[in-house]
Amino acid sequence: MKTITIAGGSGFLGQILERYFSKKGNKVFILTRDPKRDNDIYWNAKDLDQWTTILEQTDILINLTGKSVDCRYNEVNKKLIYDSRMDSTHALGLAINLCDQPPEVWLNSSTATIYEHSLEKEMTEQNGDIGNDFSMNIAKSWEQTFYEITNPKTRKIALRTSIVMGKKGGATKPLKSLVRFGLGGKQASGNQKVSWIHELDFARAIEFLIENKQLEGQFNLSVPKPTTNKTLMKGFRKVMRMPVGISHPEWLIRLGAKLIGTEPELVLKSRNVVPKRLLDNGFKFIHSDIEIALDDLLN
Repeated sequence: MKTITIAGGSGFLGQILERYFSKKGNKVFILTRDPKRDNDIYWNAKDLDQWTTILEQTDILINLTGKSVDCRYNEVNKKLIYDSRMDSTHALGLAINLCDQPPEVWLNSSTATIYEHSLEKEMTEQNGDIGNDFSMNIAKSWEQTFYEITNPKTRKIALRTSIVMGKKGGATKPLKSLVRFGLGGKQASGNQKVSWIHELDFARAIEFLIENKQLEGQFNLSVPKPTTNKTLMKGFRKVMRMPVGISHPEWLIRLGAKLIGTEPELVLKSRNVVPKRLLDNGFKFIHSDIEIALDDLLN
């Protein structure tokens, strides 16, 4: 049995990992701003406080903290997105170095959005093109903050996670709603690549990285072969038995994003990301076909 502490673990991804690792007999603590249960521990994701003592008994630290990017990138939200990631990562790095018995491994969130828009080139950890816009610069700064604090007794892994498809959240929920109302056609050209991972494989990949103690550095968490937006939406319609789906031209996506307070890049950017390091080290995916994965998640 291991003791696992998940910072920012009260959200969708944290709940996936808590369920997965608890079922395997591990003890899981959640660092959260809103503690409600016995295993919840208060922290403000910035300051060193009493929460730091839990790291003395933590074998595995997973940091998922960060304001959602599903918002408009105005100056207020940009600052919140940036500060929530850098402050929490910096605080955890300092807290680890206060421990007599620090965690064996620290897995810190990053994002597959770190790579440039690509329809053709597959973005691997070694050869992926890292670009220069707000989202990509956030990812670069996040990883830089993670690595700039030296934690000599703790192995460190950055999780470049793609879109996680889950039963109770993630991208599945809003896309299912679109399909249900007959709006589940392709978005813009439909040719943009969608890198995704099933919630079970997300948890299994993190378990794999924990157990293989020689592994460190950046890892892409995504299926071996990205789908396209057109194929993704077709898969939703088929699994949900919806014969029609109205498509959305780019201008409508941009207008709609503005009206509902989000950014069009969440749909329009082509994320052509592959998990080369996971595959090279022997990780086997259970769900790599989008239609089979959706059938599992929705039915």
